[in-house]
Amino acid sequence: MQLNVRNETSTLRAAVLGQPCSIGPSPSLDCTYDAKSYETVRRGVYPKEEKIDYEMHEFERVLLRYGVEIFRPRIIEDCNQVFARDVAFVIDDNIIISNIIPDREDEKEAYGEVFGNIVYSKIFNLPEKAHVEGGDVVLFDDVIFIGIYTASDYGFLKTARTNSYALSFLREICPRKTFIPIELIKHDTDPRKGVLHLDCAFMPVGRGKALIYREGFFKRRDYFRVVEIFGEGNLFHITEEEMYYMNTNIFSLSPSVVVTENRFDRLNSHLENEWGITVERVPYYEISKMGGLLRCSTLPLVRDDD
Repeated sequence: MQLNVRNETSTLRAAVLGQPCSIGPSPSLDCTYDAKSYETVRRGVYPKEEKIDYEMHEFERVLLRYGVEIFRPRIIEDCNQVFARDVAFVIDDNIIISNIIPDREDEKEAYGEVFGNIVYSKIFNLPEKAHVEGGDVVLFDDVIFIGIYTASDYGFLKTARTNSYALSFLREICPRKTFIPIELIKHDTDPRKGVLHLDCAFMPVGRGKALIYREGFFKRRDYFRVVEIFGEGNLFHITEEEMYYMNTNIFSLSPSVVVTENRFDRLNSHLENEWGITVERVPYYEISKMGGLLRCSTLPLVRDDD
């Protein structure tokens, strides 16, 4: 397979879609990995497997209708494999295997068949100290935005997933790219007080447009750097409540087509009526209770150079 992913919006040809089967029982409160899961477990509304399966099937139907070749990870019994984006990510023609949190290491084993289709020299395993997950890596052609956390309590936060050491390593792999680190606000138990990944606060869409939740940026200068690149008039600002339901975590099939959650009324209306983008609506509310949405469920492998 010839990998090719340079941005978030070019026409999608092939991708891994996460696996909804055999996710196991609802986790205990102390075994949750993110603030949204913590909240839903505490409230007793963590999603059931049959609802997850239904929602992912609806997403898959849209992908197939647009001619996307879909790969799936091998099923690991009693293992939540919904969020493929955390396991690996592609930059240009390279695939980087993430150093995900230790509790999820088993998920990597399920991607052996996918990795077997890729030239070995294009697969990069990170040093143990380099922590990064695909949700923190947002591509914009020659610019790569990286969500990081550098405070002294990094090692104590479950929601701190990407560090500055990983940023340095990615710069070595992709020396021609301009990397823009964005420091994120984190919180392990309150999903309204922090963001898990950069794609929960920022996402390019269409041509030169982007969705953004400015309160998720720890440093104002990082926010204004995004404004400088895209222009204030090309940004759609997400509210705290919309961030809570993950309105930025949509998934582009091309510059003119996006897949979103069918409850995102304000966003969907803006995309269609103001930016002229076709919106494919799917139910993904139950999956959102686990701390991720549509982008989190995918690992793009091949996009056109639109």
